[in-house]
Amino acid sequence: MSHTPDARASSRASSQVSVQLYTVREALADDVAGTVSRLAELGFSAVEPFGPLALSDELAAALAEHDIAAPTMHQGFLGSDDDALDALFSAAAARGTRTVIDPFTPPDRWGTRGDVEAVAAELAAAAAVAARHGVRVGYHNHAHELQSDIDGTSAFEVLAQRLADVAPEVVLEVDTYWVAVGGHDPVELLRRLGDQVVALHLKDGPATADVLDQVALGQGSIPVADVVAAAPSALRVIELDDSRGDRFTAVADGLAFLREKGLA
Repeated sequence: MSHTPDARASSRASSQVSVQLYTVREALADDVAGTVSRLAELGFSAVEPFGPLALSDELAAALAEHDIAAPTMHQGFLGSDDDALDALFSAAAARGTRTVIDPFTPPDRWGTRGDVEAVAAELAAAAAVAARHGVRVGYHNHAHELQSDIDGTSAFEVLAQRLADVAPEVVLEVDTYWVAVGGHDPVELLRRLGDQVVALHLKDGPATADVLDQVALGQGSIPVADVVAAAPSALRVIELDDSRGDRFTAVADGLAFLREKGLA
């Protein structure tokens, strides 16, 4: 069921709910201020920016106008030198973002335990720079980190175990849909990861790799309420990588679903 704009916008979502701006990237490319205004009208009080736009004055002004926070952002920082990291984390802190998440490393970095330990080392090094700015770093998964098996454990969980040992200050943002695509139960995974998880990407659909199959929360096969219950203190970031329908409608319906379940 789709919800009318007036019903959706009757109140702001709690600060525990956000939306990944990649979902509406085409609209942002045309009109940053108008897109942010539309998300505010739908009831969002927080967003997760990505890429160069996340650090732009144009986005900062639009978010400030609508009193929208950006507690997290996506930036590909792994492999950057200290000067680049300093600049990134300083800019993030100036915009009120306290968690900067690397959204992707390619599959060839997840084949062996040594590969994963190298990723963990880069995250730890970045975290040391981020701490100087009052910022923490995190990592966001796709399916390939779950599909790679290392001695009976997914590479993503090997990463989590390594971080717990050498860099517990590094956090995880679990994309629960890609966990399912990768052949794992997101609820069970979240229970195992515990407090390392500070944010969730919430998506729905048939858990296929085709991003066009993604739909609004509550309209697919993912047990969204159970997922949230498995990480109740984590930020809930609504996202669609793509869709066959209108993505503004999908995120609005997703927010309405969370509200109906008492999760927003």
